[in-house]
Amino acid sequence: MFRPVMTVSAAVALLATSFSPEAAAEDVPPPDKIVIDVVSVNGSGCPAGTANVTVSPDNTAFTVSYSNYIAQVGVGAKPTDFRKNCQLSLNVHVPQGFTYAVARADYRGFARLEKGATGLERANYYFQGMTQTAYVNHHFTGPLNDNWQTSDTTDIDALIYHPCGAKRNFNINTELRVDAGTSDTTRTTSLVAMDSTDGNISTLYHFAWKQCPRR
Repeated sequence: MFRPVMTVSAAVALLATSFSPEAAAEDVPPPDKIVIDVVSVNGSGCPAGTANVTVSPDNTAFTVSYSNYIAQVGVGAKPTDFRKNCQLSLNVHVPQGFTYAVARADYRGFARLEKGATGLERANYYFQGMTQTAYVNHHFTGPLNDNWQTSDTTDIDALIYHPCGAKRNFNINTELRVDAGTSDTTRTTSLVAMDSTDGNISTLYHFAWKQCPRR
């Protein structure tokens, strides 16, 4: 199985719950260890060998790391570098009796945008064979030379749950874009990176838990 290795920053919250949850305590991690297999990693923002997924020992989160996720325009940039994307397909092995849904995602990185340039970070999430959620867009406007952080949140009533007992991969689509606008691309470079200033940042996906109904 292909297991890539990466380093960027985002934090996405996952709520574990069921279609008809029992009266079980929320936010209590399952006792058995969570295992996540990376089924595939595709996209210009995450070339082979640049992604890594790890699960926290207490089952409250998992982390995705990226090392080469940068969209840029201007000096030193290729024509196709203005847009970078990454799709992760994950097989989340959840202990029996538990399931989850995406509740929140917190992304962070670094942007250097010249005056007149703009940037975009967007993401959506879906389970294999189910309807994709709408993209959530976050915009940046130059001049900007700083770390950034964005959050995607989903109302409880709008959460899309992983069906209890089903085997469906969890897919995460992210995208970065830079538009030169009125900036001078012959003399400057504008970029947006899902990365920290030292090129090392992680994407953290938080878990909260409920139990599936007994059968």
